[in-house]
Amino acid sequence: MNRDLVKLPSLNKLIIVRYPDPVLRRVCAPVERFSPELAKLAKRMLALMKEAKGVGLAAPQVGVSIRLFVCNATGEATDDLVCINPRFLDLRGAEEKDEGCLSIPGVNVSMRRATRAVMEAFDVKSERVERSTEALLARVWQHEIDHLNGRLVIDAMSVTDEIANRRTIKQLEADYAAARRGKKPRRCASSS
Repeated sequence: MNRDLVKLPSLNKLIIVRYPDPVLRRVCAPVERFSPELAKLAKRMLALMKEAKGVGLAAPQVGVSIRLFVCNATGEATDDLVCINPRFLDLRGAEEKDEGCLSIPGVNVSMRRATRAVMEAFDVKSERVERSTEALLARVWQHEIDHLNGRLVIDAMSVTDEIANRRTIKQLEADYAAARRGKKPRRCASSS
């Protein structure tokens, strides 16, 4: 379903979309055709992720509903990873930690995630890769695959998280509504 790639604006105009944009709630289509455009999209996503000081970014976060995410938990260029049509082969362990999201700035949610993960995916050359990791990168993979399935960290908020993040979420919703009406959104006081 790479038709979504054809509809892309100029890659230089891609931005990280913010909650509550509906694209963040869509279950993404598998990538069926590997192309130079797909590789360019992944490269641009890595640049956007780094500009935003993030460690992962999924295609729906730039408005493209395909099963692709990029990540880098160390900041070293050699650790850039592009994952297309990813799926978990194994998840083990569990740890609860605060998690944020580039599409929901200023919101942190306590998330229980597996501490070790084995994932199968494809790279931009359509080569199948199997990787395993633990700790932060395992958490990043789970967060990004949630995005590909239309799930957000706010879906797992506890009552405490809801109270702590209520104001920021309402402001993001108001900013989105204002942008849809063509008005300039206000800055979120607690956005990072």
